[in-house]
Amino acid sequence: MKKIQALIVDDEPLARKKIRLLLEREADIEIIGECATGPKAVAAIQKEEPDLLFLDVQMPGLDGFGVLQAIVPEQWPVTIFVTAYDQYALRAFEVNALDYLLKPFDQTRFQTALQRARMHLQRTAAFNQQLLALLKDLKPDPKPLERLAIKTAGRVYFVPTVEIDWIEAADNYVRLHTGGEAHLLRETMNALETKLDPARFVRIHRSTIINLERIKELKPWFHGEYIVILRDGTQLTLSRRYRDRLNGLLGDSL
Repeated sequence: MKKIQALIVDDEPLARKKIRLLLEREADIEIIGECATGPKAVAAIQKEEPDLLFLDVQMPGLDGFGVLQAIVPEQWPVTIFVTAYDQYALRAFEVNALDYLLKPFDQTRFQTALQRARMHLQRTAAFNQQLLALLKDLKPDPKPLERLAIKTAGRVYFVPTVEIDWIEAADNYVRLHTGGEAHLLRETMNALETKLDPARFVRIHRSTIINLERIKELKPWFHGEYIVILRDGTQLTLSRRYRDRLNGLLGDSL
């Protein structure tokens, strides 16, 4: 069973400790980090991509609302605000917080909030699976691209997709790595991913796509992540969010 990845953000050590102790009793929860400031929370959310966030409202430098505003909505985890001041409750729900814990809270109130989070995550996962299945039935799979056209210095040349080792995001472009060469293509990662052969190419990070045939080794890393080592020695990160995709193609070996 995949555990719920939780991040705790509060500038008070005792407050973080209380939440941590309560979460450690839950078999389906994995604490992936703690942060004492808003900027560190933003960095942790962007890197770790937690499922569940316990977020203090009042923090020096950047408050809880500022943390969410600094993150694209697509990366927002299920958020439970934690604060000693009830005047922030209305604003918390305006930014789609799931719940609002008012300090000091007891175990019963904490369990209520946690159960709401579980149910919300389960409904979201089920809905996403149904939506993906529906879209697959409605839209036939297009034939994967066999080559990509690269425009540079007034000329156009073609790169066969079978020769691509891996692909990385580069602002408004993607960089195709083929052997010892790199080619820039004006395309987004999301758009290119839909055009490539899903049996050969898999996304392992929001900024990385790899050719499965180039994988040499997988090494466990921190917090459910892996290091993917290619045949040419390139080392890339398999993030937790994309692990299931690669695992399915490799026969549930992770």
